[in-house]
Amino acid sequence: MITIEKLNAFGANTAEGLARCFGNEALYLKLVATIPGEGNFDKLKDSIAAKDLKAAFEAAHALKGVLGNLSLTPLYTPVVEITELLRNNTDMDYKSLLDTILEKKDELGRLCAD
Repeated sequence: MITIEKLNAFGANTAEGLARCFGNEALYLKLVATIPGEGNFDKLKDSIAAKDLKAAFEAAHALKGVLGNLSLTPLYTPVVEITELLRNNTDMDYKSLLDTILEKKDELGRLCAD
């Protein structure tokens, strides 16, 4: 089960995230627990594989919003980076950055499952 302490150890800015949830810890933790199953991670991965940068940008941009609101910094930071590259239609190999995002998502998923 996810806890504030686990999220702090993960690197999340829980004080900021909680403030956005009006201090409602149960709501915050419930929202955080939905992140590993967020469909935009798959959309981002699939769109990059298909070289559909517009669809990849849309998925990354959606993730950026929710991750920023929950202050999940370890995921938010690389998502911001990939979002800006995709916004500019940067032709590059996104594998390393995407791998970082997916690794952090999986790490959060393990924290939520424990």
